[in-house]
Amino acid sequence: MRKDFVLKKDFAALLVIDMQRHFCDKSSSFFVPGSDQLAVRLKEVVDAFAKQQRPVIFTRHIDSEKPGNLMLRWWAEKITEDNPMSRVVDILDAGKGSVVIKHQYDGFLHTGLEEMLRQKEVRQVVVCGVLTNLCCETTARSAFMRGFEVYFVEDGTATFSQEMHEAALLNLSYGFATLTTIGEVVKAIR
Repeated sequence: MRKDFVLKKDFAALLVIDMQRHFCDKSSSFFVPGSDQLAVRLKEVVDAFAKQQRPVIFTRHIDSEKPGNLMLRWWAEKITEDNPMSRVVDILDAGKGSVVIKHQYDGFLHTGLEEMLRQKEVRQVVVCGVLTNLCCETTARSAFMRGFEVYFVEDGTATFSQEMHEAALLNLSYGFATLTTIGEVVKAIR
């Protein structure tokens, strides 16, 4: 960890990115390997933030119905809000926080997330979830550009390959985020 950036519970919020059944259920065509076990590990972090009454924000990726939706063109698999696979996995209990619906990789883009964090006087965000190199990385970069200190949980994110995971961590740690672990986050929040 960077010595000049220290996670402090009084300023921190937890961003749980897209831990939806679409990505975490083995029956899904877009199952991220290991995300089912990741959900089990992230429960400890969610519970720690909730117990300390610190903000927990879950994002749900829902594809926009707008014509020309590039995300839909790119992935060709539509995630709709009414589809049960779009729900946050039960083990994480989305009722312990707020849910923000997003239509792009970036959890801040056209969502009201920044305003929500500012109202709660949050200065630091802890990012975890899926996919390391897409929604988690993009949201972390966007948070940094908005002036939030970013703590990226390296064992608290998952993607389709170790190479993609490590490349995202390398890039984020170079200019956007302090890498941390589930254990370090829980210890800091408790």
